[in-house]
Amino acid sequence: MPLALQVKLLRVLEERSIERLGSNQQIPLDLRVIAATKVDLKQLSEEGEYRQDLYYRLNVLQLPIPPLRERREDIPMLFQHFALIASAQYHREVPQLSSDKLALLMAHNWPGNVRELRNVAEGYVLLGEAYTFDFDEQDGAAKTGLTLPEQVEQFERLILQKALGRCQGSIKDTQTELGLPRKTLYDKMKKYGLDKSEFKH
Repeated sequence: MPLALQVKLLRVLEERSIERLGSNQQIPLDLRVIAATKVDLKQLSEEGEYRQDLYYRLNVLQLPIPPLRERREDIPMLFQHFALIASAQYHREVPQLSSDKLALLMAHNWPGNVRELRNVAEGYVLLGEAYTFDFDEQDGAAKTGLTLPEQVEQFERLILQKALGRCQGSIKDTQTELGLPRKTLYDKMKKYGLDKSEFKH
């Protein structure tokens, strides 16, 4: 953002009003600003490329959002969310996601972050089983930074989440679907911090 525009934005934030071009009348604003950035604004402000007063005016509360590759447990839920949006937009059913394709989603490094995942979900809804999750072969599990046992645990957690979701949190139905004894299911839910109430609709 050019420094001249930063000055104008700062004035609006401080005075909470704007003036139309050619007018001397102040128009009051009732607003809340949510700003997102991929760069370190504090560092830029120290280098003189971003106004320090604007930085401190915006920096009321920080909410760091790690990239998708660092929060892989969110991938299935986000994929389903974007698939449902695409389903409504294109009036198509959401195809069932196989375990193999879910594993590909989990192994991918997502350089395009959430936008890339949204595009993949949309393509899957449009093409169904014909859609190929054609990720770079070098961008597989070796780059996840996870050991094999960690990947297995992550995959197990996802299977439990999906089954609980389909069964709307019913322990009995989830047991039947997964072929697990009640105690084993409860132990695994405890291990992964899953609560049946989260899956009730």
